[in-house]
Amino acid sequence: MVDAQSVKTSANVTENSQGIDAGKKIKGRKRHVITDTLGLVLAVLVTAANVHDTTGGKLLLDQLAAAHPGVTKVWADGGYQNIIFNHGARLGIDVEVVQRPRAKGFEPLPKRWVIERTFGWLMQHRRLARDYEALPQRSQTMIHWAMANKMSRELTGESAPTWRIETDIPLTPA
Repeated sequence: MVDAQSVKTSANVTENSQGIDAGKKIKGRKRHVITDTLGLVLAVLVTAANVHDTTGGKLLLDQLAAAHPGVTKVWADGGYQNIIFNHGARLGIDVEVVQRPRAKGFEPLPKRWVIERTFGWLMQHRRLARDYEALPQRSQTMIHWAMANKMSRELTGESAPTWRIETDIPLTPA
């Protein structure tokens, strides 16, 4: 899945690395992310918020093709334009748009909820609720760090950070 998220920046971020996402009325940066079907990050790019999703998506597809050559299909939302589909085809990646249902009211989009859940996981890390990093590369590193933290907690079966545990009961079942 591929998607982008606009986040506000703090005062220590230089003006030249920020932009304004006019659609969401946010001054800050944009996180472009590609995940696998479990919601784990495969590629990430941090740009100014005024960079269009399609432009960031093309750069992400280049990263994805280089780092994960076995990936052959990517799902995207309707915000991505034909340029990304053609670019993906040149890289051997089929980019498909997940269509919105015609019914009124809220309904989670098939497959797309996975990347939205990933953004939710990222926002659980206080440092990622706003972009505090002076350099976009550091922001990308913080996203990778947050996902490594998430994966290690899943692998160990730890549901909450250990500093919250107030008992002497061992974490592993006997």
